[in-house]
Amino acid sequence: MIQRLSLRRLRGLSVFVLVLLAIEFLDEFVTMADVVALPVIRDEFGLSYAQIGLLLTLPALLANLFFEPIIGVLADIWKRRVLILGGGVGFLLGAVLIASGQSYAALLVAYILLYPSSGAFVALSQATLMDIDPARHEQNMARWTLAGSFGVLASALVVGAFMASEYGWRGFYWLGAALTLVVLVVLWRLPFPKTNGASDDDDELSLTPRAFFEGLRGIVGAFRRREVVRWLVLLEFSDLMLDMLYSYLALYFVDVVGVGEGEAAIAAAVWTGVGLLGDIAILPLLERVRGVTYLRYSAAIEFVLYSAFLLVPGLLPKLVLIGIIGFFNAGWYSILQGNLYTAMHGQSGAVLVLGNIMGLVHGFFPLAIGLAAERFGLANAMVFPLIACIALLIGLPKPHPPTPSPSTERGR
Repeated sequence: MIQRLSLRRLRGLSVFVLVLLAIEFLDEFVTMADVVALPVIRDEFGLSYAQIGLLLTLPALLANLFFEPIIGVLADIWKRRVLILGGGVGFLLGAVLIASGQSYAALLVAYILLYPSSGAFVALSQATLMDIDPARHEQNMARWTLAGSFGVLASALVVGAFMASEYGWRGFYWLGAALTLVVLVVLWRLPFPKTNGASDDDDELSLTPRAFFEGLRGIVGAFRRREVVRWLVLLEFSDLMLDMLYSYLALYFVDVVGVGEGEAAIAAAVWTGVGLLGDIAILPLLERVRGVTYLRYSAAIEFVLYSAFLLVPGLLPKLVLIGIIGFFNAGWYSILQGNLYTAMHGQSGAVLVLGNIMGLVHGFFPLAIGLAAERFGLANAMVFPLIACIALLIGLPKPHPPTPSPSTERGR
């Protein structure tokens, strides 16, 4: 009887983990669609580079300042089930607003809703996944990243197909809204596992001012720890070679390389497709090699590859190089984020708050690239991702020398 109950609980937990990974897939599937659709959206709304930069900056900035810090504090002291499901509803509404928006202002409002909703829906799902098995943060983050990579690849392919059809990019966002609704219905029917010592379903977690301020105090204490700050800084700068590069990739191929929107979509698909292979390869690698050791070598390789990508002429060489770049940056986010969760010692919800504090600087990256492109041209502005490689090479902790055994000490 006990074995039967344990097996049932294990199966339920496995289904719950799969739903969490599906949420990450859905987030990347919906939010990364504007990368491929951005040239068409730009033309439809008549946007400048500065307006594009603002569209990618202001919603993130508002979320980091006003919304997600509160969500992150509540995640460690209150019911995550309510926060995650509520974030999913906001995510659904954001997708609907993007699909139906008829002006730049409407698009901006939709993004402002989507960003904090994604923080509650997606970031807290990630934190819950980390709490399920604290001893395997890097490995589970690699699985999380792999699910996201599938989402990015599917997004590039499906939005490209929609844009080639009568439904256009708006039809894609209606599809994203429908899929979000399906995930929400499934998640609502599942019991949440215990986090922070209590179940998130019908538990006795109470929200009081004292508990809230205690949560804030714990976050302030964590931010004073050097190791925590290290992983936060490296995460923010590494994104220049990840989402920031991908955000401008289609525009780069259209405006700098001089190809059509279809070829730009192929470039995005090459990046995500080869990157997906890298995310698959990193799973067994992390069972054999320390993540930090891999990151150090990967950053050096990426610096050389991306420099060549910027300098080499022609569509085909750039496609080959962007694919290889997408392969070798696999594991960057998962390893850095996994080490951040380990450094937080169980304060998984606080990771969202600390990431938002650092995100105040990171939130200006798209605007900085947009303004630099406006003044100096997009070709020159695309040197920013090289900063990510430099930051990793400088900021990663040095490997510790092996501790000599007692017999070795006596031999000396």
